[in-house]
Amino acid sequence: MMLPQAIERNGYMWKVADIHTIEPGCLYTNTSKLYNYTVSGNRYSQTEKNAVEKLRKKGMTYAEIRAIHPIPKSTLSIWLGEKYPAFFDENARLEHLKSIRGLSAAKLRRDKMARDAVHASRGVTTAQKLPIENEEFQKALLSMLYWAEGTKHKATCALIFANTDPRLITLYLTMLRNCFDIDEKKIRVRLHLHYYHRKKETRRYWSKLLDVPETQFGKLWIKPRSKTKKFRQNFKGICIVKYGGVALLKEVLALGEAICDRIVSANAS
Repeated sequence: MMLPQAIERNGYMWKVADIHTIEPGCLYTNTSKLYNYTVSGNRYSQTEKNAVEKLRKKGMTYAEIRAIHPIPKSTLSIWLGEKYPAFFDENARLEHLKSIRGLSAAKLRRDKMARDAVHASRGVTTAQKLPIENEEFQKALLSMLYWAEGTKHKATCALIFANTDPRLITLYLTMLRNCFDIDEKKIRVRLHLHYYHRKKETRRYWSKLLDVPETQFGKLWIKPRSKTKKFRQNFKGICIVKYGGVALLKEVLALGEAICDRIVSANAS
């Protein structure tokens, strides 16, 4: 096989000296330049090496250098690793890590907020499809809510619902009024407060929120708490709403248990 006198690659002329023929499958010692061309990787000029070194001296990273000169990172490390072992000093490195961790944490928070917004939107969409105005539907919600948060002791002879969340208390009393023909004068409210609560202001707040006269409020109970120990402060204390009536209590509890049994048995079958 006849060889050309020179082969061009990467801007270089690779000379094929003292060779005129090569037997197939044979490798001659004086064909090293041809072997380098056909087997080994790219070859870079000294000019390109000098250009890369100048960029490194300016403080550019391997990634930034490779954007200008598409040279493998391993090759850059061989050329520059020993001469420029550390571009950043320790303080700069720590600051860099701190900044990228902050960026990473911020991105994670944004991603979580986006996921939460999607889930919240699904919940709102589902709520808009429910037959909220339907009395039987509200009775079902009321029974499950009372079953979760209301008093269910056998000796209890009244509906007793307690919570610290004003919205939950309002929801309970609203559905109780919507679903049953109750006597408003039989509603009783009692507040459990802490030393930091303003008693008169808190009583007025709950009276206005629940539309129950203060005359139907029982005696305030101040819960003993340490004034030095840290603890979670409730917004407006614990509100307890009581409505007497054994029959109503039995109906609400029976409805909740029946709903539970239907759902569980349907899923089991």
